[in-house]
Amino acid sequence: MLTRRPISTAPMDGSKVRIVWTDADGQENESIGQYRSLERMRRTGGDWDDSDAGWWVFVDGTTQKKVDPTVWISGEDGE
Repeated sequence: MLTRRPISTAPMDGSKVRIVWTDADGQENESIGQYRSLERMRRTGGDWDDSDAGWWVFVDGTTQKKVDPTVWISGEDGE
């Protein structure tokens, strides 16, 4: 059974999980997301700063967006 859990309990090790986030129009979205730490991003190259760390989703096949999720969805029962 799928269980909604607080985002603070989500894995932040780079694994991909289902997250729920709200867009600028107030629409709730459910996407596969990944937490990316600043250290992890810097290892891939590029010019990253503290504001880049966080939860990222693909909004289409080539576009990624940083989001502020409220919960994540686990495949494990909460009890």
